[in-house]
Amino acid sequence: MPVRPVRLVLLALVALLAAPAATVSAAPRLQIGFYDDPSFRWSRSVPQNLASARAAGGSIVHTTADWSQIAPTRPRVALDPDDKAYRLGDLDALVRDASRFGQQVMINISGAPRWTNGGKKSNYAPTNLSSLTTFARMLATRYSGKNPGLGSVSKWSVWNEPNLDLFLTPQFRGNKIVSPGIYAKIYAAAYKGIKAGNPLAKVAAGETSNRGRDKPIKGISGSVAPATFARLLAQATPKIKFDAWATHPYPTYPSIGPTQKVAWPNVTMTRLQQFGAGLQSWYKRRVPIWITEYGQQTRPSPRGVSNAKQAADARVALRMSAANPYVEMFCWFIIRDSNDKTWRSGLLSASGARKPAFGTFASTARLLDGLTFRVAASRSPRIKLYVPFMSYRAPTGAVLGVTYRIYDGKKLVALGQPTSPLGPDQSVSFTAVFKPAKKKTYRLVADVNDASGNHEARTVAIVTP
Repeated sequence: MPVRPVRLVLLALVALLAAPAATVSAAPRLQIGFYDDPSFRWSRSVPQNLASARAAGGSIVHTTADWSQIAPTRPRVALDPDDKAYRLGDLDALVRDASRFGQQVMINISGAPRWTNGGKKSNYAPTNLSSLTTFARMLATRYSGKNPGLGSVSKWSVWNEPNLDLFLTPQFRGNKIVSPGIYAKIYAAAYKGIKAGNPLAKVAAGETSNRGRDKPIKGISGSVAPATFARLLAQATPKIKFDAWATHPYPTYPSIGPTQKVAWPNVTMTRLQQFGAGLQSWYKRRVPIWITEYGQQTRPSPRGVSNAKQAADARVALRMSAANPYVEMFCWFIIRDSNDKTWRSGLLSASGARKPAFGTFASTARLLDGLTFRVAASRSPRIKLYVPFMSYRAPTGAVLGVTYRIYDGKKLVALGQPTSPLGPDQSVSFTAVFKPAKKKTYRLVADVNDASGNHEARTVAIVTP
């Protein structure tokens, strides 16, 4: 039976009118989520942990596709995800199930198998880069949203902390920094595969650690400062294509907190404004920043802080990110403490009990979570909303109803009720019928629904330059 648009928009309008005032007055700035593979992929409590991520105000889960673990032996048919060499079960489950809890999934591809790099450790680049292209294409195709029952991934990044010897070696040859050039080849190979498998995918470069020494020191693992790494990557490949720069702006020590000031070219939270300006200068365009790892451990971890300080610092970190004009994503590491006591930066204890930071994080995230659209003045903008929960309830191509309201401060300036087919990337798209003025920020509050009465609310910012 065909979907009736009138019913869709009426359902959405009723839900929007019934929404609490806090929802209408929210000020979105960035997408908020969590990075915690043990809790989201390998725990016996995966559903509860995903539900907790949603309750904490998250809308995205960042996860790692460790190539060396997924393909420890060479596959016979590398483009076939059902090849016996591949171990995709836990990643499949996360991508499939995250949408049930209203979560998008972002995948970081990292770590080379020994069969690709001459039997070396996973921090050595593959000698045959086409093998990385094929692996990335296999994953992106599998999670393109075009395979029923497998879910969808529309955001990707390449390699973890490539400015550290621990994850990419060598960093130096003699006294010369060489890791950005090595990474450029790795990134290009993975990017090619991701875009071949899913042209709609957004791909971030970087995933850089917060600091580095920029010179080799005997007996100490090599590292390059994130700003140096990004600048040299631009010099090596000035035409490199990427949609964002991912980075991990932890403080130097976990106990210091987000307001720590460090020497440039290291990049912690207080250097992100300068880093964004640097990226814009080096790459000749505005570069969105995705914070894909940030967290603060609690006691009894070494250098851990009190539960109260973690809660206060989590709020500060979120607000600093939202105030930064370049930052468009913030992922906290982790949602739940590890049972092996390796990490205690969770908003939940290992038993699942909520720490004080859970409520603080949730109340702040609910006001800030949402995409930002930068649009031309005096033109009705095209809006794209990601609705993973609706993709769990409805198939790709299903016609969904949307009711949106646009606010200038507290003033309602536009109301619309379009319909849109559900895209393979878990999105709906429509034109917001109003003409934004110059140098303004508007808030769009939307409710998306289907004919069965399922709903998903989204809030976005519309900004004119």
